[in-house]
Amino acid sequence: MHRHFKIYKPYGYLSQFITNQKKAGKHKLLGELFDFPKGTMAVGRLDKDSEGLLILTTNGKLSTKITAGNSEKEYYVQVDGKITEHAIDKLKKGVDISINGKSYQTLNCDARILNKRPEFPERAKAIRDERHGPTSWISITLTEGKFRQVKKMTAAIGFPTLRLVRVRIANEYLGSMKTGEVQELQNVKL
Repeated sequence: MHRHFKIYKPYGYLSQFITNQKKAGKHKLLGELFDFPKGTMAVGRLDKDSEGLLILTTNGKLSTKITAGNSEKEYYVQVDGKITEHAIDKLKKGVDISINGKSYQTLNCDARILNKRPEFPERAKAIRDERHGPTSWISITLTEGKFRQVKKMTAAIGFPTLRLVRVRIANEYLGSMKTGEVQELQNVKL
């Protein structure tokens, strides 16, 4: 019987369980947070500097369904500067980014300015504060997931990402989970 989990991936962790032995001591891995069953895999990834919701499963078919399908993934993103509606409109229509050295036009997406700062746990590594200029929080919802896509998208419109937190995958939400918390899911309908 397959098992499924959701985790609040902390900043600084890789979205994997094993790594090259030569570098193993330098990286924090998901297996350090919980005693996951053998064969558990991350569904999609969040890079080391990103945090938030990650689904883990022992079911490869579920993993493929989510990563290859139309499952929405929503991110709350703190960007450098006071973002404008004009910049948000650019995100919604798709922007040109580089994927493996080739130009790629992102698909249309949902994007909006968040009127209040989301309440997330403090990050292990401090983010510069407002004394160094204004920041803004936005929401971006995608159905695709290219390498560092959200960060490349915000940079393409002139508002580099300072902090990225995934808050939703399909109908699974991060909610009020704490950093590093793991919850086993009973009925997964992604």
